[in-house]
Amino acid sequence: MQNNIIDLLKSHGLKATPQRVTILSVIEKKGHANIDEIYEDAKTTNPSMSLATVYKNITSLVDINLLKEVALSSLKSKYEINKEPHSHLVCKVCGHVEDIDLNSDIVASASKLSKEKKFQFKELGLNIYGICSKCS
Repeated sequence: MQNNIIDLLKSHGLKATPQRVTILSVIEKKGHANIDEIYEDAKTTNPSMSLATVYKNITSLVDINLLKEVALSSLKSKYEINKEPHSHLVCKVCGHVEDIDLNSDIVASASKLSKEKKFQFKELGLNIYGICSKCS
């Protein structure tokens, strides 16, 4: 796992600092995590890491598109390692986020709409809110 993270950082032209490796390891393990979750888990393996360091690194990793912010209605944003386009199922009770594949029809419709409206289509995200099986 750690070698994959080091390779990922290097492929984005970044040094594999202990802080970055720790933060990305937490996110990779959880799949989706908010800043508080990342900080709490990161402290267990890197006790000297500050909350400011987590914020700074998350911001810079989002800026270079290595991480993606998943903005959630009425919940704290979560972060994930950026990968192929996908949507999310979001539990309104516990905040659990699960990746789901984007239907090719949705992507085709967005592309068509983009052409019709002369709108430059960059990415597509869709969050579906409900209650997960653990909370129902």
